[in-house]
Amino acid sequence: MPTSESVKPKVYIGRVIQNAVVFNFSNSGEKAMTSDTLLQNVAQLFALLEQRKIDYLLVEGIALLQYVEGRNTEDIDLIMALSSLESVKEIEVTSQDINFARGKFDALQIDILFTRNRLFEKVQREYATTHHFVEQIIPCATVEGLLLLKLYALPSLYRQGNFARVGIYENDIATLLYSYRPELEPLLQELAQHLSQTDIQAVREIVSEIEQRINRFGKGFGSDT
Repeated sequence: MPTSESVKPKVYIGRVIQNAVVFNFSNSGEKAMTSDTLLQNVAQLFALLEQRKIDYLLVEGIALLQYVEGRNTEDIDLIMALSSLESVKEIEVTSQDINFARGKFDALQIDILFTRNRLFEKVQREYATTHHFVEQIIPCATVEGLLLLKLYALPSLYRQGNFARVGIYENDIATLLYSYRPELEPLLQELAQHLSQTDIQAVREIVSEIEQRINRFGKGFGSDT
């Protein structure tokens, strides 16, 4: 009997990104015209990383699609060391700070999370698995790894006043929690080692609010039964 893993459709990363670019009507016509190139770019990028034996982990939007129905995303998000990025000269870095970098691989946008950040390094080391994508087998964050990254980002997003992104992240968190019901306390204890006391308290409050929403949904909120 085939397993659920064997019958689950493989995520086609190139097609996901291509569709996101084409159906984002805020994109210029020139960017939309490069969408066909993206299919090749994605396959070439992961083949190159494998050829160079780069240690990396796929995270964020594309990784999320391995676990739940996701949203359109126009970029690739990877955790890797700065030295690894520097060994892939084909990625043109357009901006960089101590924890993050953004770059282009031809027409493909790539966001890098550096392992010099202790949480990012731990996610890559301890919250990793592999998944079969159409392009190839790719190292990918686990559900718990994705939750750690998204919860870690929330306090900063709130401070930035980035309401749209906060909404996206909280929805991703809620969907993962509802679908997989992971143990949250170990994750929150891990986050406490990387966030200020004020921030971890805020994260706990957000998680509590999300759990209340999930409980209401499970009880059939608004039904007469």
